[in-house]
Amino acid sequence: MLKISDLTVEIEGKKVLDGFSLEIKPGESHAIMGPNGSGKSTLCFALMGHPKYKVIDGKIELNGQDLLKMSTDARARAGIFLGFQYPREVAGITFGNFLRQAANLRSEKKLGPAEYYKTAGILMEQVGLDKKFIGRGVNEGFSGGEKKRAEIAQLAALRPQFAFLDEIDSGLDIDSLKTTAKAIEDVRKENEMGLVMITHYQRLLHHLKADFVHVMVD
Repeated sequence: MLKISDLTVEIEGKKVLDGFSLEIKPGESHAIMGPNGSGKSTLCFALMGHPKYKVIDGKIELNGQDLLKMSTDARARAGIFLGFQYPREVAGITFGNFLRQAANLRSEKKLGPAEYYKTAGILMEQVGLDKKFIGRGVNEGFSGGEKKRAEIAQLAALRPQFAFLDEIDSGLDIDSLKTTAKAIEDVRKENEMGLVMITHYQRLLHHLKADFVHVMVD
């Protein structure tokens, strides 16, 4: 279980989250909605340990472990995933190698580039990206929709226990949204993954069923 208790977070001395609590069990699907500035993205960054977001009170526990005592990479290896609202470009690292290195950190069997190529191709097909993206720099020259689908390819490669997707539906046309939603649902079912979707739009929830919908405000 991922348990967030009375979480209070400041950014540059300004309190953004104040006493936020949420429990997510394996396999559950949650949606968080609310106006801009209500703290939805702040929750995600605080969860992953971004240094700009200072936790001044509360706890985050992953299967009884204190997540706040872990470094960001340790949180990822422990099974927490964040799909970014604005994914960054990383020149000089191919997307296929990026996926392989990430997957190897979460797997006992370490695969080389040639061995992983077939798996990478399956991931590309699953999220609706051409195989040529395997050899391109991470998000380099990708459109907004392609970046979002690349985030879901990472989700499928890492198979986390709990995933937070920050406005993963923004920038997607209706066909891309359907493909992306199906890929997310496939990963969720295969791994009994807990899922939290942050969105402004109900259309995402037409394609991804939410067990719980929360409204974050004030």
